[in-house]
Amino acid sequence: MNKTVQSIQGKILKNLVADITSMHVVGKKIKSGEYRKNPIEPAWKCPKGFLVEKISMEHFDMEYLCPEDADNKRVVLQLHGGGYIGPMKNIYRNFAVMYSKAAKGANVLTIDYRVAPEYTYPAALEDAIRAYEWLLEKGYMAEQIIVVGDSAGGGLALALSLYLRDNNKPLPKGIITMSAWADLTCEGESYTSQYKLDPLFGNTKDSMIFNSAYIGEHDPRHPYLSPVFGEFYEFPPILMQVGSSEMLLSDTLEVARKIKEEGGKVRLRVYEGMFHVFQMSMNLIPESRLAWKEIRQFFKTI
Repeated sequence: MNKTVQSIQGKILKNLVADITSMHVVGKKIKSGEYRKNPIEPAWKCPKGFLVEKISMEHFDMEYLCPEDADNKRVVLQLHGGGYIGPMKNIYRNFAVMYSKAAKGANVLTIDYRVAPEYTYPAALEDAIRAYEWLLEKGYMAEQIIVVGDSAGGGLALALSLYLRDNNKPLPKGIITMSAWADLTCEGESYTSQYKLDPLFGNTKDSMIFNSAYIGEHDPRHPYLSPVFGEFYEFPPILMQVGSSEMLLSDTLEVARKIKEEGGKVRLRVYEGMFHVFQMSMNLIPESRLAWKEIRQFFKTI
């Protein structure tokens, strides 16, 4: 496990996040996920040098981002976060561009999978499986696919890979997770130890973390819902990033421990003092810049 040293800029941003989420009305809506359910955003402009194709599936939509000069030898399957209750947002379109550049011109497929409360488990997993199958049908080999995800999307990336392995399907070349939500029981050690420290979801049980609509009537300990309870033999190489101040810290630590015990290849980086999916700050703070540099390095090694 590798740890970083918190920067001054990172500390300032963390404190700012804590200040915003401590505000009575605004903070409650952030923690509960209300702001995530129906985001109001301007139309996203595809940057120069890229083309984006919108694809309608039977139950969900996808966006296929391609660099104009891509060699099409690799593709990234991005599973967005949002607590299984929020749709895809512009930040993930920006993430797609960054993942493409990090992988030296890979195409990126981002799926707007079905979310709760309208669609509970296993809807999101079914959509992720179907998107993976679509890539195979399009002509990609499994060893050309890298699955990435943050928060709920990180947990979903793990669940997808568990499902593929359990059903004798070809596994992706690698996986990248940011602050993976892999324990929907919220019983991991850090849900207690970091309860007061987490600037985004801490200090309240009235949040989408502790009240997941995605579980429905299912057992939250099922590995496809909470991958921390899964077995990680024969797992693809994985890069796992997480902040030390997160309540979800133990999700990543436990999965990484299990993969390592099974002899799998796992690169774990704990970013000191960082909050949930701090990588969204892009180039604003040193920790985020380092995280994206690490992602670029990971692509080179698999």
